[in-house]
Amino acid sequence: MAEAIKIETETITLGQFLKLADVIQSGGMAKWFLQEYEVYVNGEPENRRGKKLTPGDEVKIPEVGIFTVTN
Repeated sequence: MAEAIKIETETITLGQFLKLADVIQSGGMAKWFLQEYEVYVNGEPENRRGKKLTPGDEVKIPEVGIFTVTN
């Protein structure tokens, strides 16, 4: 079951989202995290911390969890 993460804006970057979802402690960790872990956005591999996410997008990180962007 995916964990819903509510955003207050129309879009959010993947790096900001990882921090909001408590996957990383700071925005500066995003680049490192995306190099070290497999991250999928809507089923596609993603390693850009600036990737824009919108409500309805799903972020899957094996061994960490599945998150859905909501507003």
